Amino acid sequence: MKRSQVNEAVTRAMDTLDASGIRLPAFGYWTMAEWLSRAGSTADLRAIGLGWDVTDFGSGCFDRTGSVLFTLRNGSPSNPAAGTPYAEKLIVQRHETEQEIPFHFHRAKTADIINRGGGTLSVQLYNATPEGRLDVDGEIRARFDGVWRTLPAGSVVDIERGCSVTMHPGLYHRFWAKRGAGDLVVGEVSSVNDDVADNFFLDSHRFASIEEDVAPLVPLCNEYARLLGECC
Repeated sequence: MKRSQVNEAVTRAMDTLDASGIRLPAFGYWTMAEWLSRAGSTADLRAIGLGWDVTDFGSGCFDRTGSVLFTLRNGSPSNPAAGTPYAEKLIVQRHETEQEIPFHFHRAKTADIINRGGGTLSVQLYNATPEGRLDVDGEIRARFDGVWRTLPAGSVVDIERGCSVTMHPGLYHRFWAKRGAGDLVVGEVSSVNDDVADNFFLDSHRFASIEEDVAPLVPLCNEYARLLGECC
């Protein structure tokens, strides 16, 4: 991705969140200059990866396969005293290209994926095989707003505003903003999130490579050490 794409994506996500009546914590609106001026006081925030995250999952086509994420709170798998014992994210996806987060599963994390506002959230589900591939035959057992449902492998379910699905460990999932329903704000509430060690993608990878064609509007959560200096 180009940095200009990242900047544009963050600006559009801010507008989408605002249109849904969702406000971020103060650091969600800091400029790059403010991040730099506060670098000495944000060690804890940076160590647990709070803040902006823009990725195309290595696809090279952000409009189709990509998302803007903002981590509001998180903890550390290796340090129980850091942060919180749970995580919360907001995820913004574009509807006109049915922008998606591609197939992945977690071995440790359990997460509720919630339609917080905007459009319709479409989710496709498979079990993971022991080898980490899609189980195209096994039935799915998943909870939707606390109610268990049994579904055929590969089922697609539309999640309307206010509704949710729980992603248990070993459940492959991809999700996207349904075309024509408007840009989507997804909430994720989960056990502690480890984006480095607990994301298992089918044919993608977690973070984007950034081409620096313009100055960054904000640092991304995986860039703090490089753009702001080491914090810990």
